[in-house]
Amino acid sequence: MYEKKDFSGLLGTSGFSDALLSDHFMLYEGYVKNTNGLLEKLASIGAGTPEGAEIRRRFGWEWNGMRLHELYFGNIRKEHVEFQDGPLKDRLIREYDSLDTWEKDFRATGAMRGIGWVILSEDKETGGLLNTWVNEHASGHLAGGTPLLVMDVFEHAYIRDYGIKRADYIDAFMRTIDWDIVESRLS
Repeated sequence: MYEKKDFSGLLGTSGFSDALLSDHFMLYEGYVKNTNGLLEKLASIGAGTPEGAEIRRRFGWEWNGMRLHELYFGNIRKEHVEFQDGPLKDRLIREYDSLDTWEKDFRATGAMRGIGWVILSEDKETGGLLNTWVNEHASGHLAGGTPLLVMDVFEHAYIRDYGIKRADYIDAFMRTIDWDIVESRLS
């Protein structure tokens, strides 16, 4: 069984109200609960039944919702930290020609219409770094890609504080990135 992680240390993060974060933590806890509930049901009925097949299909949604939130909260830091020189910065500059070009692409991906996630992923086979859009938790993941930086762009991540001004939320998010954590996710 999966245990919910405690992200309450993020309360007080500049650009995110405690009310927004508390609501977001509760939503994440629901994914943990639902993931565990589906595993219990599947164990009791098996995957070989029509009900088991539907549970198996739903499982990816709940599990990805749980794990993506853990990665998202995990790459937020309460205090602003500058992006230091290092392997990740070097690779982003090499891949995108400049850090500004990468950031503009990441922000533009987050500003696209729709709900989902923006993920800077590493292709373990080539070492390439790709900004990707993941829709609805379960579609758009790069097979074999490792999430390095995860930004939630579902409305629940920003609407309470920013209304429909997603670009303002993205600005706030970019100021909270824990680059040490993001870099530690590199292979």
